[in-house]
Amino acid sequence: MRTRFTWIVAILALVAVGVLVACSTKYSSSSNGLLVVPTQGAAVMQTFSIDLSNGHVSTINNVNGPPTNGLPTAVILDPPGKFAYVIVYANPAVNNSATGIETFSVASDGKLTAIGTTPLTNPVAIVMDSAGKFLFVANGSEGTVSVFSIGSNASLSEVPNSPFPLALPTGGQAPSASALAVTPTVYPELYASCSGFSAPTTENLYVTDSVNYEILNYSVDPSGALNPKGVSATVPGVPTGTVPSGVTVDPCNRFAYVANAGVSNSVSAYTICSVVTQICPRADYSLHEVTGSPYVVGDAPGPLAVDAYASFLYVVDTGSSELSAFRISQSDGTLTPLTPATVATNTGANSPNSGANSIAIRSDDSWLFVANINSATLSQYAIVPATGALTAQTPITTFNYPSG
Repeated sequence: MRTRFTWIVAILALVAVGVLVACSTKYSSSSNGLLVVPTQGAAVMQTFSIDLSNGHVSTINNVNGPPTNGLPTAVILDPPGKFAYVIVYANPAVNNSATGIETFSVASDGKLTAIGTTPLTNPVAIVMDSAGKFLFVANGSEGTVSVFSIGSNASLSEVPNSPFPLALPTGGQAPSASALAVTPTVYPELYASCSGFSAPTTENLYVTDSVNYEILNYSVDPSGALNPKGVSATVPGVPTGTVPSGVTVDPCNRFAYVANAGVSNSVSAYTICSVVTQICPRADYSLHEVTGSPYVVGDAPGPLAVDAYASFLYVVDTGSSELSAFRISQSDGTLTPLTPATVATNTGANSPNSGANSIAIRSDDSWLFVANINSATLSQYAIVPATGALTAQTPITTFNYPSG
């Protein structure tokens, strides 16, 4: 039997990506919505269908769900929704388990089938580019980023010179990669300020260092290689708050936001210099902190996400089990708290702390989900696109310890 170990909580503190929602041409259910959830209690993957007219969720998978090849944490889908990629950790409770990235195919009925596991030593966060061409993995205390080229049937091939080491600042300590985000090469089709404009064909990767409290900038060349774009010869990154634990880029490629989980309990906001402005003398994708940053949020902020229309930012406060919600200024990226400024996640019948650990927003801006590891539920919210307001729905019951 697979059981949960106390050290799982330590792993979750590093997870920056979690619950995953997709609308895929491969998924043909009449509900036209798919929700993918890894659970640690049984080390399995669950899938749910979403009725987009009312948000009602029903289970797709069989009773136990397909097993994972280790304790699962973060999960992402490729852009077409054909494959899922999950970080797994070896554990004695899971037979023949391994640490690395496990891949699953997504069938037309929404069920998952395991394909294989690519070994890694300490993966803590995972992200994919807009084209589904590269997979980027932050390798925790190793202080590196692994880059994989994605081939047919979700095959992963590590690019030359990967993993790429994080730069060590002068006088700094050995770096630890905690989260990453990649700039978009596809813009939202509707309702965003950038809709109808051409997205850039090049991309940059931003990686947070939770030890030296900085965010590092890398350009991604066509082969997937990472080229560091330091502030100077002696300053590799831009300062963040204490213990940066999450990072996201807005879908219009203008701003980046970092969750600082240390004593500052804040979100740092940055302008991405993708075009020349008064603030940006060069279109070099460098980061410049927004006036008024950082912004105070709840306890131990971690995963965070910008909505599909690039108007609102939602932050998972893992220590206080709530969401901090902000409106994003379309001109300069400053953040204004919504009313209410925070929304509680499900506390569960027997848990004063739900263990909120991950977030996902549907691409049509209709629904937001948060996994609660301590209460075996997903919190679900209806989004009001005009205001960003969240209306809590009935929590979704999962297997024990949903971790993404």
